[in-house]
Amino acid sequence: MKILFVCLGNICRSPAAEGAFRALAPGVASDSAGTSDWHVGAPPYGPMQAAARARGLDLSDLRARHFVAADFARFDLIVAMDGDNLANIERLRPAGSAVPVRLFTDFAPECGASEVPDPYYTRDFDAALDLIGACAAGLAAALPLSGGGAEA
Repeated sequence: MKILFVCLGNICRSPAAEGAFRALAPGVASDSAGTSDWHVGAPPYGPMQAAARARGLDLSDLRARHFVAADFARFDLIVAMDGDNLANIERLRPAGSAVPVRLFTDFAPECGASEVPDPYYTRDFDAALDLIGACAAGLAAALPLSGGGAEA
């Protein structure tokens, strides 16, 4: 199983999602990307790294990259942080690709959120990480090899 987490710039939400998920499911390959190319090669945003580090998540080895159509061939599941990014991902879907694209919040319906708000704009890194943590736990539990039983 290979999972790709996608947000807009790949400097806040998706690297935090990757970090939270890999802490819960270290045996599952994961990566993150952004639908924009604004920050390609940059590390996660400093305030997000600091907030994640305070929770024991080290994002310092991650670097932003641009989501590309070829990602549909490289990943088994693509997870978007919000509806706009999901739509941007779907616009790049190659004909015949059946790779599922889901909202991250689908994995934590108990949170009542339809998307992960972008803390780059809201400045609420802790609330974003709370939601990301819940979604990552839900996704990890949904994976067949995690013992969750349900398929992602």
